[in-house]
Amino acid sequence: MTINGGISFWHAADPGGTPPARAPLTGDTTADVVIVGGGYTGLWTAYHLKTAAPDLRVTVLEQKTCGYGASGRNGGWLYNGIAGRDRYARLHGLPAARRLQQAMNATVTEVIETAAKEGIDADIHHGGVLEVARTPAQLARLKAFHEAEAAFGETDRLLLGAAETRARIDVADAVGATWTPHGARIHPLKLLRGLAAACERLGVTLHESTPVTALAPRRATTPYGTVRAPFVLRCTEGFTASLKGQKRSWLPMNSSMITTAPLPEATWQRIGWDGAETLGDMAHAYMYAQRTADGRIALGGRGVPYRFGSRTDNDGSTSPATVTALTRLLTAFFPALAGVEITHAWSGVLGVPRDWCATVSLDRTTGLGWAGGYVGSGVAASNLAGRTLRDLVLGDTTELTTLPWVNHRVRRWEPEPFRWLGVHALYAAYREADRRETATHTPTTTPLARLANHISGRH
Repeated sequence: MTINGGISFWHAADPGGTPPARAPLTGDTTADVVIVGGGYTGLWTAYHLKTAAPDLRVTVLEQKTCGYGASGRNGGWLYNGIAGRDRYARLHGLPAARRLQQAMNATVTEVIETAAKEGIDADIHHGGVLEVARTPAQLARLKAFHEAEAAFGETDRLLLGAAETRARIDVADAVGATWTPHGARIHPLKLLRGLAAACERLGVTLHESTPVTALAPRRATTPYGTVRAPFVLRCTEGFTASLKGQKRSWLPMNSSMITTAPLPEATWQRIGWDGAETLGDMAHAYMYAQRTADGRIALGGRGVPYRFGSRTDNDGSTSPATVTALTRLLTAFFPALAGVEITHAWSGVLGVPRDWCATVSLDRTTGLGWAGGYVGSGVAASNLAGRTLRDLVLGDTTELTTLPWVNHRVRRWEPEPFRWLGVHALYAAYREADRRETATHTPTTTPLARLANHISGRH
């Protein structure tokens, strides 16, 4: 039996069980900084604020429990991806965008070192990221991607041929890959819970079961009271649309995952994957996967990409059709896994701005700030965002506060039903483009996918 939902595999398979919820807010109060959202962005921001300025009174308000959202449901990719880099290069020049990329490269090491410093055992394995091509068109995109990464200063990236790729991980039909050392496999919930504990040791106040109903200059309102503070930071990522006035700010894009039962050693000998790299591909409707510390494969991709009205799921529940589609994808990559037991399936949302650009912002006049819109690369980007919000709040001009994603503004998403129709049409186009490229072995990206990229704002 597949456990469907339960928030995620990372929650459902936790041998320690779900810890007791922290106390909700119990009345009006004050702070120096109030942070809305108890995921990676909110907790990294709180952690770095208290580390830099121990006397600051920092309060975090979480509507459910810390790690309920994307921070406790993602694929466990701690890597150097940053949404919007190419657009930032066009807007601010290549050197500025390269600085942003270099900051992301360093962030992978920053997270690993902080976890070690705080005694957080998050099953971290620094094996890098392997992204594979399985069709001629994917190979063309992969080579272009590899060259682009080199242009942004990543000189330690490797381009691998078919044999070299399959020597690392025996992916069926692999014709090439690119590998970067700037990535690691993690257990996302262990990292999140360890970070929350570190925040509390520093004196951060965490309130769970405390939904914020309204944000305004210098105050966050909840059903249980109002927190007043000079700075109010919105760190809600895919759940931003649930806040008053934010319905069209970031689209909550749905992503789904499955995990296998632990695989026998004979299967691992056939597949390889000894380096525990995180694994992705160059399809338009791309996948992502990891080899877990307990010997499973956790694999994700797009199921139902978006729910009408920017709604989110109920505790990670996933449609049977999505579970079937992801299982087929798993066995397409690894035919030896045909018939393998799928133990867990779940879904979650990630925040997508209209121009696909992650941002960090603070208006010192109102005290309102935010960070997010990571488009799925938030495990590491949230740490960089948290350190950047720290510097913005403290009023310091640093290398981080001058990065091009700071105070970037984007237009809002279209109203319904155009939002729902557009997203579903685009992902139907991406899936059809992948099907055509696989069937025809065309050496170039199909015009259908290029048109979808143009309309969506992905490039």
